[in-house]
Amino acid sequence: MLQAKTYTPEQVAEMLQLSKNTVYELISRGEIIAKKLGKVYRIPQSSISFIFTGMDEDILRAQKEDEKNLEKIDKALKEVRKDLWQKSRSF
Repeated sequence: MLQAKTYTPEQVAEMLQLSKNTVYELISRGEIIAKKLGKVYRIPQSSISFIFTGMDEDILRAQKEDEKNLEKIDKALKEVRKDLWQKSRSF
């Protein structure tokens, strides 16, 4: 079984030349993804790469995909509203 490489906040602080407190702040703001196991955090190697490549790329890709669907959603909402309006007028 292949194990993913993980680091402690202290190791990440040393690698990034930051204070340990800064790493904990980045974790609390969600800029570094970490998993708390008991009383300690473990940070996957992939989380550290997100600092440099950014999750922004993933978010932008998801936003573009969502925007493709907005026209379909808008059309469906208009149809539902039209049906509701017509039904309310029949009472």
